[in-house]
Amino acid sequence: MTGRTRRRAGTSPPRLGRRRDQLIALGWLVVVWNLLWGNFSPANLLAGLLVGGAVLVFFPLPPVSFGGRLRPRALLRLAGVFVVELVSASIHVAAIAVRPGFRPRGAIIGVRLRVRTDLNLALTAELLSLVPGTLIVEVDRDAGVLYVHVLDVRSPADLTGSRDRILAVEERVVRAVGSAAELRQLTTEPTEAP
Repeated sequence: MTGRTRRRAGTSPPRLGRRRDQLIALGWLVVVWNLLWGNFSPANLLAGLLVGGAVLVFFPLPPVSFGGRLRPRALLRLAGVFVVELVSASIHVAAIAVRPGFRPRGAIIGVRLRVRTDLNLALTAELLSLVPGTLIVEVDRDAGVLYVHVLDVRSPADLTGSRDRILAVEERVVRAVGSAAELRQLTTEPTEAP
């Protein structure tokens, strides 16, 4: 298939897509450089281009592909449930902090995600880290496992509940931005993490 045929079919050659991504990254690096200096001047723009270009040449990032689809309804649900969890977890952690003499028990659990793409791992981990009482300790990218520290564990049921909440976050992320193949992976039963 020639390049012309590919472009007519609606896809761009991989090299063109990579160049486009690099130009977008360079543009953001220039903006950040100018924001750090506090003013947009020709000298700062030129310096931002030089520094941003050097960063992209000497510290190249692996290409990240997005094969999913944005679903506005699921995205709104993801945001709404996240805000509710954020508020309730904040109240829970604040109650623990002001309770005199109470020493909460924490635990680290490994949860194997059903969709093991880099984007899903990153989004799920970020959403979990933003909620008070949970903290990502480690990510096993190859196995698709998140190791999460959870606060206030009193029984094995609390561990199961925490694991179910993490898988629910993953499901909401995939339903909001995942591909059709990733949505099918949600129906598989998650296996236990090591």
